[in-house]
Amino acid sequence: MEFKYFEVIKGLIEKVEAEESSRMELCVDVLFDCVKRKHSIYAFGASHAGILTEELFYRAGGCMLINPIFARELMLDTKPVTHTSSMERLTGYGSAVARDQVGFKEGDVLIVHSVSGRNPVGIEMAMAAKEAGGTVIAITNLSYSKSVESRHPSGKRLFEIADIVLDNHGDVGDAAVSIDGLKQKVAPTSTVIGATMLDAIVAALVQKLVDSGMKHPPVFYSANLDGGDDLNKRLFEEYKECIHYEL
Repeated sequence: MEFKYFEVIKGLIEKVEAEESSRMELCVDVLFDCVKRKHSIYAFGASHAGILTEELFYRAGGCMLINPIFARELMLDTKPVTHTSSMERLTGYGSAVARDQVGFKEGDVLIVHSVSGRNPVGIEMAMAAKEAGGTVIAITNLSYSKSVESRHPSGKRLFEIADIVLDNHGDVGDAAVSIDGLKQKVAPTSTVIGATMLDAIVAALVQKLVDSGMKHPPVFYSANLDGGDDLNKRLFEEYKECIHYEL
């Protein structure tokens, strides 16, 4: 049996490493400055794009300062699940979430993931962060996004708003594996590639923080290691002004 997905992913990782590294380094620099100045870092994505927010949030070895933006109407346990698509396309919903649940401030950083980059919710979230004086890092598929029109009244797509754009280099439509006898491709790549980019950025960020002299960077220690809970509590207290969730 041939598992074609492995070859697709390996090829994309090599492409991303070769073509996105310079922009990933910019992300590290922006996040480093944000951490040192104790501003806030947020992550957002709608429905499946939100999986990257979950990847970044509250896990051993992850950055403690990632504040997730979980909009109830966009979560995949919503019934019917098609409601998430309606809300993702609803003009004004992203602005309302940004205003009522977040409240971006100058110096904050928003990481927003949208494969097509065309729907209002992600665009409005990025606009709100920018209007407040924050920096927007977008993860998107440039080929895909450039092939479609924005659904937002501004006519802009996410990559046209963000300060730093990371391209996942996936196929238009995201699914990437061709099936003999079937027109529709299967197996999307955006989650795997996006998570790889973000985890690589977090690892480089933490290394830069340690190199700067920070003995205990704001990283979650495993609760299953002795002393992990106590260290997490101390770090949480130290950075509580830029953490907007509860343990």
